[in-house]
Amino acid sequence: MRDFDIIVFGATGFTGRLVAEYLAHSGAPRWAMAGRSAAKLAEVRDLIGAPADTPLLTADSENPASLRALCERTQVVLTTVGPYQLYGSDLVAACAETGTAYVDLCGEPAWMRHMIDAHHETAQRSGARIVFSCGFDSIPFDLGVLTLQEAARAKFGAPVPRVKGRVRKMQGGFSGGTAASLKATLAAAAKNPSILGLLTNPFALTPGFTGPHQPTGLIPEYDRTIEAWVAPFIMAPINTKNVHRTNFLLGERFGADFVYDEMMVAPGLGDMGKAAAEAIARINPLSSEKGPKPGEGPSKEERDAGFYDLLFIGEGPKGERIDCVVTGDKDPGYGSTSKMIAETARCLVEDVAGDGGIWTPGALMGNVLADRLQAKAGLTFRCG
Repeated sequence: MRDFDIIVFGATGFTGRLVAEYLAHSGAPRWAMAGRSAAKLAEVRDLIGAPADTPLLTADSENPASLRALCERTQVVLTTVGPYQLYGSDLVAACAETGTAYVDLCGEPAWMRHMIDAHHETAQRSGARIVFSCGFDSIPFDLGVLTLQEAARAKFGAPVPRVKGRVRKMQGGFSGGTAASLKATLAAAAKNPSILGLLTNPFALTPGFTGPHQPTGLIPEYDRTIEAWVAPFIMAPINTKNVHRTNFLLGERFGADFVYDEMMVAPGLGDMGKAAAEAIARINPLSSEKGPKPGEGPSKEERDAGFYDLLFIGEGPKGERIDCVVTGDKDPGYGSTSKMIAETARCLVEDVAGDGGIWTPGALMGNVLADRLQAKAGLTFRCG
């Protein structure tokens, strides 16, 4: 028996504070806040209205011994300290070595592949359940495809080989941490060309397995399935890789011939829709210097006003079609993400055992996590 069920590492950052606030007011099991400064942790504890006796632990991402000590005291480490390629490697190693479960908000596929290569077997031996990408990237997409494929099996007797993910509506921006992660990834790729190969490979997270050619999703196009113009979606490069890893870890449950892409639906019809799609393709929402910096974010009113609506379309070999809709009731980058990662950590403590290794949310927790997110985190999953 360890001292805690969940430790939130990075609780003084903007997203970490939202996670801690959520846990403090949602009847969480034994949990603690961790970061570099005990004084700042105490300040955040009081700010979010957490109980005065909430444990406060100090640890530093640049001090491996402090990270190992943290891991040895808890069942799950929930970390919001990114970019993970700069600050996360030693923590993953410590969790893998100590058999400690781990969840993060990573959208850095090249680093994730390096961690898989370095620590997957160690985690299998120790029993550590390490789960990347437990926020907007990539839970709604990962579980959306999984939910659709299970519905297809029930309806058609087999998975569908082609699935399209379409972001129909979304209000609320990406986090400052996401922008920082993208910049760190591009800087790393400039120094190491092999990283660029991982970023462009849809099967970068499925070592030993390569499926059929996948659409790039980089060029606006008219999607006749939904009769609308679609444009590139900035998070598709990470989400699609996680969906393929889920298929890989589940023994190709979606099929060895599975094809998947994600794009954003452009507003407007005809030429207006085409012009909107082309305009979206020219915009990088993470490149602006006006966006939030790491540690910053929108107000509670802005988070509460946010939402997202995702459509997944499954197409069978004989023209069969099945759709799944996933929605979230808060802005994707902060409000919804903080609830998702907190409930994922609780799912590992309360609902799911599972073997050690480096997992995706869908492959390890699947419907159990989807049910929990619907009951507690404001998501919906509907197929028909």
